[in-house]
Amino acid sequence: MDGTQLLKGVLDAAVLAVVDREDGYGYDVVRRLRDAGLDEVGDASVYGTLRRLYAAGALSTYVVPSEGGPHRKYYSITPMGNDLLAEQRNSWQRFSETLTALIEPQQPAQAAQPEGASA
Repeated sequence: MDGTQLLKGVLDAAVLAVVDREDGYGYDVVRRLRDAGLDEVGDASVYGTLRRLYAAGALSTYVVPSEGGPHRKYYSITPMGNDLLAEQRNSWQRFSETLTALIEPQQPAQAAQPEGASA
């Protein structure tokens, strides 16, 4: 199964979840996603997702001066972002349960035995 195709559909939820745990700047969010096992995540995809979620009001930003380089723009989740993340968690749970039920091997159906009959 192609992980990059699956990732496209859940990147918003993944980014919101990472930022919900701890504020972060762009590359920090990328690193934490990769550390969590999303190795295929692309820098440009995450940066675009951060910008889009910010524009939608799900994230806010603040700047932190850096001693060794340019200032960093940190992202934090907003109340609207928390609501969106809660919706996405519920959607993912329903989707995951449905897909798991569909792809798990089925147990063979046992033939119904009349009462008192022995096999």
